[in-house]
Amino acid sequence: MTIVTECPFCGCVNFINVSDNEYREWQNGELVQKAFPKLSAGEREMLISGICPDCWDNMFREEE
Repeated sequence: MTIVTECPFCGCVNFINVSDNEYREWQNGELVQKAFPKLSAGEREMLISGICPDCWDNMFREEE
């Protein structure tokens, strides 16, 4: 299954491939990191909030 997300900040569209079983587990309450162990943290965040890794990094960039 392919899940399509769109970043609410930059409009970037992303396609994330997961199995039907992983998706079903997540929808039934499994923690995202347990349901999708093969996805990166950035991909999992896109499933949760839609925010792409670049925008996430820009929002939470450490001040120098």
